Amino acid sequence: MKEKIRSRIDSLRPLLKDPALEVRIAAAEAIERLETTGSVDEILATLKTGNTGARIGAIYALGEIGGEKVLPPLVYCARRPEADLRSAAVAVLGKLALPAALPVLEELLDDEIPAVQGGVIMALRNYPVTPAILNKLRLFLSASDGVFEAEAALTLAELKDVVSSSRIQELLTSHFASSRQAAATALGRMPLQ
Repeated sequence: MKEKIRSRIDSLRPLLKDPALEVRIAAAEAIERLETTGSVDEILATLKTGNTGARIGAIYALGEIGGEKVLPPLVYCARRPEADLRSAAVAVLGKLALPAALPVLEELLDDEIPAVQGGVIMALRNYPVTPAILNKLRLFLSASDGVFEAEAALTLAELKDVVSSSRIQELLTSHFASSRQAAATALGRMPLQ
């Protein structure tokens, strides 16, 4: 497959100097698509056979490629037993904000690994969430740990969840500086009721 892609790209390269602008543009777009196809195949192979570090790198590479075509492998990684892979996949899904990823992110709000949960809370800032997800996020405002409550306050503010504003205001007197800081930031971003 790699040889076929390389051969096709090589045959298109001379068209990058074609006198007609539209031909140069078509050739450049075709080469870019072919390079991406080759890259995706290589990345998927790394996800299957690479060590943990290489697999995490592959997940982030999928995020750079973007689009709906990378969603299935990212969702697969988000459901893997390895917490490092789940965390990386959640971070990339948050960046890409693909609506079809919302169900897996909702599932991962209940993950047993705090780093994964925290990543999901941050990722949800980029999604139009459901009332059920808002309710789950509001529960994190009572975490009393300085991390979850802070991230939840910022996410709920980003989602303009004015229902949470009174609970976020209570965080201004938290024992944790991170929670107080996040609450102050959140209240500054939160729409007035």
